[in-house]
Amino acid sequence: MLSAAAFTTDGGKKSKPTPDGPPTKFIDSANMDFSVKPGDDFFEYANGSWIKRNAIPAKETRWGSFMILRQENTDKLLGILNDVSKTPGLPKGSLKQRVGDLYASGMDSLIIEKRGYDPIKPDLARIAKVADLNGIVSEIVYERTNGEGSPLFGFGVSADSKHPNKNIVEFRQGGTSLPDRDNYLKSDPRTQKIQDAYKQYIVTLFTLTGSSQADAEKNAATIFNIETALAKAQLSRTAMRDPNKTYNKFAITDFDQTTPHLNWAQLMPKMGVSGQDTVLVAQPDFFKSTDALLASTPIADWKVYLEWNILKSSAGSLSSPFVKANFDFSSSLSGQKVQTPRNERMSGLVDGSLGELLGQLYVEKYFTPAAKKYMVDLVNNLKVTLGERIQHLDWMSDATKAKALTKLAAFSVKIGYPDKWQTYAGLVIDRDDYFGNLKRISKWRYNYSVSQINKPVDRKRWGMTAPTVNASYSSTSNAITFPAGILQYPFFDFGADDAVNYGGIGAVIGHEMTHGFDDEGRQYDADGTLRDWWAKDDADKFKVRADQVVAQYNAFTVVDTLHLNGRLTLGENLADLGGLNVAYAAFKKTKEGQSNKKIDGFTPDQRFFLSYAQVWRGMQRPEVAAQLVLTDPHSPGQFRTNAPVTNIDAWYAAFNVQPGDKMYKKPEDRTKIW
Repeated sequence: MLSAAAFTTDGGKKSKPTPDGPPTKFIDSANMDFSVKPGDDFFEYANGSWIKRNAIPAKETRWGSFMILRQENTDKLLGILNDVSKTPGLPKGSLKQRVGDLYASGMDSLIIEKRGYDPIKPDLARIAKVADLNGIVSEIVYERTNGEGSPLFGFGVSADSKHPNKNIVEFRQGGTSLPDRDNYLKSDPRTQKIQDAYKQYIVTLFTLTGSSQADAEKNAATIFNIETALAKAQLSRTAMRDPNKTYNKFAITDFDQTTPHLNWAQLMPKMGVSGQDTVLVAQPDFFKSTDALLASTPIADWKVYLEWNILKSSAGSLSSPFVKANFDFSSSLSGQKVQTPRNERMSGLVDGSLGELLGQLYVEKYFTPAAKKYMVDLVNNLKVTLGERIQHLDWMSDATKAKALTKLAAFSVKIGYPDKWQTYAGLVIDRDDYFGNLKRISKWRYNYSVSQINKPVDRKRWGMTAPTVNASYSSTSNAITFPAGILQYPFFDFGADDAVNYGGIGAVIGHEMTHGFDDEGRQYDADGTLRDWWAKDDADKFKVRADQVVAQYNAFTVVDTLHLNGRLTLGENLADLGGLNVAYAAFKKTKEGQSNKKIDGFTPDQRFFLSYAQVWRGMQRPEVAAQLVLTDPHSPGQFRTNAPVTNIDAWYAAFNVQPGDKMYKKPEDRTKIW
């Protein structure tokens, strides 16, 4: 996945105005800092003046090319939502009625304020009646199946990695509220500050629902202790990057033996699961530890934990005191200064809840067939180019190359929007019932997911919505996806020269293709099966090169003394390096790529690399930067810019980077993989 990424079309016109004014140039030297040598800090050289002129808006945690594009898309969606929500007489159950009424229900703050926390009072009353461990387990199942959060463990239905055409039930570690296990297990000042803010958040929500200060503080200690125990049982994010480590298939009867207090044969029918005799368990040791915790923790403490699950999953959707408490806590993690305006939050909620309804309205207005054709041609060009590069690898045997080329040829490509839209059949949206809408949406999604059990995997199904500013690769589908929302400047523009488009969207396409051959993706074969298709010697050579990338990124300092985790970010870093190499090689096949004609003072090669750098133009608050070191498999933008180029000979030639420059690497030290 690309993360902070995006692009759209202007039908052949120049790109839209940005906060800096109308961009008359696709590579604008006014955004660059010529006091910095490109070989010392290419990111600053390409973007430094823009960064000096701009600040992160108070409602944002990051700001730059990605976020500007996302804001433009949000504004487009708000235009659609404002129109459709004010259209009278829409047929009940129609696309526009459900989209418009969901947005309207979320914007009706008068009703939401009047109801306070009434929507969750029945849930809290139900939990209060629980009397024993069986009641605790039943409540966990009830909350999960009725759109009320996901307490204790993770659960889902997905493709079986070793039989990718079949759906299977998967159980995963979970049960915690903070973003990462290290938020519980570390004790440095930054972590302690987050823990204190979290405990205060718990206290605030319990007092808002009638608890005394003393009881609320006791509840906070209880919840934090339970979640810390769960965190200790969890695998780290880095460990979970190994797909074979997290592929553990159990007969349900055998899984039952590992968790004597969780009888899955009895629980799964209550969870809507039938006809399954085996399940996947991503982290078996977590479930053993959790089962022991269930038995050793007092029932009263589990009731507090389950009350908390209701409170935390509802707070952002209740009246303003709850919403404020939710924001105050989240801002301690992100550094965000003011809350995102309500209309923008509701736009995101509709996109995330009814994305394939809203997406139809977005595509109809903003996505053109010409954009799709351009992308199809570009993808095919890069696919051929990656194939040529694989054929010429000097470190891979012919036998493994043949299998790599078979996998590449089998890539499926999704561009713009799904061929068949999800209809959300049976989902009722009520204009006067915001909280009820959210519960019905969550319950519908759960029921739809379990309905896919015993059905073949739908490989045409999308994992992101059409307006999304991102792109993705799926290992089990061997598919790359480029939503309409990402097909815009600075990634792509019909009026731009090839250097700009190949350095932007070309690098994105190459990035997603390379995910099929990164440290995780390479473990899946052409049909998406988790199966080793590498000769051992080739795999060993790959690992040596991948370890060079790990070491390069481990050396980067993000905030204070916090270094990047090169192992956690390895897949994305490999995709950046491979994607940029493939895009450059494809660019050199174009007429402009083979010329030396300057545009706005820059050669074609310079414009290619500058286009790539301006995609990652941006900055982030130190709080979110520190948190993302723990949780995000993507490196920050400055390192996504600077690290790959140091391994590409053409960049050195384009900017005359010489020994003595800070970013210079000797030719023999430059990592070359795909």
